[in-house]
Amino acid sequence: MNSDERQAKLLIGCAGWSLGREYWPQFPSVGTHLQRYTSRLNAVEINSSFYRPHRRQTYERWADSVADGFRFSVKIPKQITHERRLLDCEVLLDEFLAQCGGLGDRLGCLLVQLPPSLGFDAVVADGFFRALRERFDGAVVLEPRHETWVAAEPMLVGYRIAQAAVDPSRISTDGEPRGWAGLRYWRLHGSPRIYFSDYSADYLQVLGRRLLAEAAQGVETWCIFDNTAGGAALGNALSLRQPSP
Repeated sequence: MNSDERQAKLLIGCAGWSLGREYWPQFPSVGTHLQRYTSRLNAVEINSSFYRPHRRQTYERWADSVADGFRFSVKIPKQITHERRLLDCEVLLDEFLAQCGGLGDRLGCLLVQLPPSLGFDAVVADGFFRALRERFDGAVVLEPRHETWVAAEPMLVGYRIAQAAVDPSRISTDGEPRGWAGLRYWRLHGSPRIYFSDYSADYLQVLGRRLLAEAAQGVETWCIFDNTAGGAALGNALSLRQPSP
């Protein structure tokens, strides 16, 4: 696999496309924040969908703002994961998928982040994953945060669902990507201070080599920085993606 092919398999971005003023010189001066963001990064995670619905037309507008190779990861609503706790979600799934389907082929992945209080129940999990797969055939990544989900890996493989590698770690199996091997997904929240801490150049260098190795195997490989509270995410993503121009 050549360098261009590896880069196409490697998707790097942030949770949201906010552009801190200190980074403005590294982006075009015209266009929306999303259009400017896409000039340097090729992926983004939409977390706002967790808190509130967006109209399909909004997703369509976002899709029209980006280049062909750009991909969105969209977080499944908290109504499904935190309030319904994966139970009786069919109507909510239909509504959500109808909305984010406006991204078309720019929809790269769905993110299912579970509450720390939600343990693994095989019957509940199987029912949810089956309902999801009846409606959506694309990439799905799970971020469980209760230790009992370590028993879910065979089910994740069966439903083609990846388990995210997370920093800081929440459970004993989330230090490395697991689950379905057709997707690799890192979510980096900042450590030691979650959502705030910057990652060091040494950390990013080691991580970059690992990501390129995964992509070289032909596996779609995501790395999303969620250490956004102090603005570190964008700088980390830029450092990992490519040197500043």
